[in-house]
Amino acid sequence: MDFEPRYTQEQEEFRQEVKAWLKDNVPSGITHPADPIDLTEEQYQLRRDLGRKLGAKGWLWPTAETQYGGGGLDVDHAVVLEEEIDLFGLTLPPYYDSGGRLGGASIIVWGSDEQKQFFLPPIFTGAVRTWQLLSEPEAGSDLANVQTTAIREGDDYLINGQKIFVGSSLGCDYMWTITVTDPEAKRHENLGWFMIPSDLPGITVQPMDLLISGGESGAGSGVKNTVFFDNVRVPAFNLIGGENQGWKVATTHLELEHGTGGRIGRNHLVDRLFEHCKTTMRRGQPITKDPDARERLIDVYIEQEVVRLLQLRNYWMRHSGITTTYEGPQASYLRKTNGLRMAGAMLDILGPAGLTHDPKLGAADGHMEAHSRAGIVAIHPGGTTDIQKVIMARRIGIGREVREKAGALS
Repeated sequence: MDFEPRYTQEQEEFRQEVKAWLKDNVPSGITHPADPIDLTEEQYQLRRDLGRKLGAKGWLWPTAETQYGGGGLDVDHAVVLEEEIDLFGLTLPPYYDSGGRLGGASIIVWGSDEQKQFFLPPIFTGAVRTWQLLSEPEAGSDLANVQTTAIREGDDYLINGQKIFVGSSLGCDYMWTITVTDPEAKRHENLGWFMIPSDLPGITVQPMDLLISGGESGAGSGVKNTVFFDNVRVPAFNLIGGENQGWKVATTHLELEHGTGGRIGRNHLVDRLFEHCKTTMRRGQPITKDPDARERLIDVYIEQEVVRLLQLRNYWMRHSGITTTYEGPQASYLRKTNGLRMAGAMLDILGPAGLTHDPKLGAADGHMEAHSRAGIVAIHPGGTTDIQKVIMARRIGIGREVREKAGALS
């Protein structure tokens, strides 16, 4: 059975337009370090420049409305764009922008017209990069237990507290974060979401140099940070969704983070693994000639293809306005657990060479070693595997008379 999408002649003509544009505009100097922490300032700026060029065409956020800087394209044309930029080992946007991806989508649902017009165009055209700030010392999987406060003072809010495991290296322009706006109110009725300029007085970013996370895509790339807020004065205009209405905004943000947003593209680590095994000799023949290794390679390929197709389904459902239930956490859970199994398979196939980035001994220029570390870390961020199972159970009605509904996406 073939699950791949089919394209009309118009879409294939659009594909040729995209191919030609990317060929002319993707910098030849873009490289893909095995460990995202090794992404240099120069490489980051190449990606940002490409993002701004994509934004000028409306291709950075292709399905967003044109009035906000998007492309106004349908989902099929957006898939073509995602597929073609994936051939360069890049995504849309071509740099880490979780707060833009999740915050922008949340503002579309919960922001006022004035807030949409102010915040969305800079995000959708690549003018700004945004971190999401969720976790705290007392709040991780239990996001409603955040302690950072935002207390109203005239036309502003004074924000105090700290966020941890934030962003990546190389900074940001905005911070998309959840706070307590009423310390006396009940849980889930005491929260507020803010879009905060990162250069406001009172904000301190402290790198967590001993805590590094990453992966093949580098989505959460590089050094993590603690962000401190010390009497940071933020305009009330920057509160999205209204005072004490932050949990409804969180349902949108978390719905997308937990997998409903979907992803397009192959896991390029699989390609690197196969190429390494084809060209690396063991006992006088390529690793791919070993029947045990070949069986494990086939398992890895099938598992990653299943993940890719589920994520493609979710991308299509989200951008087509189709109601979702368990699909997001289902794909997220499988992606996380398959990533961990893939790390184990690589160790079985490659042996100690899969655990070093030494160019003389390591596999695929260190990409295998980086995934061996990231595979363990990646089961936690964006909702742990246990959280994904709980959400799936609630969505299909296990242990509940009323099934939980997915967060609003429009």
